[in-house]
Amino acid sequence: KDNLLSFGISAFTLLMGFGNIFGQGGSSLLSRLMGMNDRENLRRVSSFCFYIAIIFGVVAGALMLLLRVPILRLLGADDDTLPYALPYFTYFAAGAPAVTLSFIHTNLLRSEGMAKESMIGTIGGSVVNIILDPILIFTMGLGAAGAAIATVIGYLFTDMYCLYLVLKKSQALSIDFSKVGISGNHAVQIFTIGISAALSNITQSFCLVLTNHSLLPFGNDKIAAMGIVQKVSMIVMLVIVGFSFGGAPLIGYTYGSGNKERLKKLLAFILKFLCASALVLSVIMSILAPAVLRGFMDEEEMLRTGTLMLRTQVMGMVFMAVVLFMTIFFQATGKALPALILALSRQGVVFAVVLFIAVRIAGYYGVLITQATADLLSAILAVVLFARVKLG
Repeated sequence: KDNLLSFGISAFTLLMGFGNIFGQGGSSLLSRLMGMNDRENLRRVSSFCFYIAIIFGVVAGALMLLLRVPILRLLGADDDTLPYALPYFTYFAAGAPAVTLSFIHTNLLRSEGMAKESMIGTIGGSVVNIILDPILIFTMGLGAAGAAIATVIGYLFTDMYCLYLVLKKSQALSIDFSKVGISGNHAVQIFTIGISAALSNITQSFCLVLTNHSLLPFGNDKIAAMGIVQKVSMIVMLVIVGFSFGGAPLIGYTYGSGNKERLKKLLAFILKFLCASALVLSVIMSILAPAVLRGFMDEEEMLRTGTLMLRTQVMGMVFMAVVLFMTIFFQATGKALPALILALSRQGVVFAVVLFIAVRIAGYYGVLITQATADLLSAILAVVLFARVKLG
């Protein structure tokens, strides 16, 4: 049953990818438009992102429902885990439009400077999910299906709260259907930057699949442990991601206004802050790994397995922060090609190549060190790409 975490993460990252095409692609463009004080196109771009995300969510959900068994098999489900994974995946896929839409206004609101409100919407949805989980899973006896339903309702809360902010408090965003039309140039900017952002999430899902399949010869317990570890290590990753996205609107706005000196100072501060935060958090997580995982694992052997996995997962977090910073910079400034290259590196081509080699050299332990090695190599690539960019 613990394998549900692995399958849930994979489905979540896939939908996050679709949402981020328009959430991050749109917020990148919005930040630059705000720097130019182009109010009319701000409203048009935000309306476009809102409605197109709903359409994509419906299509993605329908495909996930139609192909749910083959998808779960691809994610590593076998005859033992499929009966537990299927109800969870079914209800989660049915809520795909709500999940996808949640990434639109949480991103766009940050571009307008409403980071606190965006955070409240995101945290509020998580709180709703946490409250509903025991009620639906145990009290109502829905099991895995209840967990998925609670998750979807949490995202619906985020959607409704953010929609309220757009309608009542936002000075720039819109959901006016009459303003959904945008220029071809703006559409290209949204899609090129958004696709690079989405590929970061989609390739992450792909790498989870590769990891699960690489661990399969070593037993289902290893896959279950890795699913829990990835969920826990995501705490560190999401903190760094949050800090990075907090700086993205400032980068886009400053770049759009043409203030080169201010941009240099801003980039230096963000990079130092992210690396320091990643170092501190990864050290803390490594030290507290057994205590943290004990809340999810009750078997001593699995706990030892999970502790080693967690420590190797967070080992390269500083390098991950460098890659994330460079990626956010390229996205915020509209530089699609280097953003795309980095999106396909850390948890994409570089990860897959490292995993292929490491498993053949070190077997099970090769799987464990793959992410940290990919982080290091991708950070080197990111620095090389950044050195070739002119800031203004």
